[in-house]
Amino acid sequence: MFDRLNERVKKLTAIDVGLVKWTAFFATIIVVKLFPQLLNINYPVLIMLMIACGIKPCYKFWIKK
Repeated sequence: MFDRLNERVKKLTAIDVGLVKWTAFFATIIVVKLFPQLLNINYPVLIMLMIACGIKPCYKFWIKK
C-alpha cells in the first residue's frame, strides 16, 4: 500500500506540495473556528507537538542519504 502511495507522491511538483500545505493550513483554521477552546493550549505544548511532527521529515531530508 505505501509503495503505491510513494509512487503517486513522486509525481507531485513543488507547487502541488505547496498547495497541500495551504490546504492543511486552512483546514486548521476551520477546526479552530469550530473548537475555539483549542486556542487555550499552552505555547510550550504546541512547540513540542511541532518538533515531534517535524523530526522524521527533517531527518530524512537533511541527514539520511
